[in-house]
Amino acid sequence: MHFGRKRTVFSPKMGEFVFTVRDGICIIDLLKTQEALVSTIEYLNQTLQAGGLVLWVAPTKQSQDGIRALAELTGMPYVVDRWLGGTLTNFKNLNGRVKTLIQMEDDKAAGRWEKYNKKEQLDLTRTLADMRRKFDGLKKLTRLPDVVVVASLKEGALAVHESKVTGVKVVALANTDADPTGIVRVVPCNDRSKKSVDLILDAIRDNIKMTA
Repeated sequence: MHFGRKRTVFSPKMGEFVFTVRDGICIIDLLKTQEALVSTIEYLNQTLQAGGLVLWVAPTKQSQDGIRALAELTGMPYVVDRWLGGTLTNFKNLNGRVKTLIQMEDDKAAGRWEKYNKKEQLDLTRTLADMRRKFDGLKKLTRLPDVVVVASLKEGALAVHESKVTGVKVVALANTDADPTGIVRVVPCNDRSKKSVDLILDAIRDNIKMTA
């Protein structure tokens, strides 16, 4: 948890979260991490209890399981594969693709594919699998979200950029090489370690208060 990045890639804007530098590695102040985590959980609870829409984003493999679990718990949309350019900045087009996916699933379930020959059905099956991979987690993104939660600030740069462009607030886990400018809640941690990321995301999941 406390191992940051090398001093050579250190972002001065993360300076307040660095306890010391040891053997050229920035050491994160875990008391600051704890304070930030408590503040982040409170912020997310306030957002959810007010009926806000939260988009959970996992830009790294080590964050995918935890982000998916949080999305399922909160009934919110998520991205656990590649962030698609235009997800927020071209939301109308994205929403159209999601509607196409839902229509394809409805057609298949209703047996409407039976009128096609085997090759056409195989092509449709492949297209549906690709659509699900890209858009399945976004079915509940019915409008621009109120908050985007990114499990790695630097790796999730595109999601963060689109959020800022569209005026969506960002909550993020951040290592010592990230730029936290404009992020409403930053949790400093080793975002390259799955154990570290899981610890943060599990703490959020265990303390999320869902409305009845």
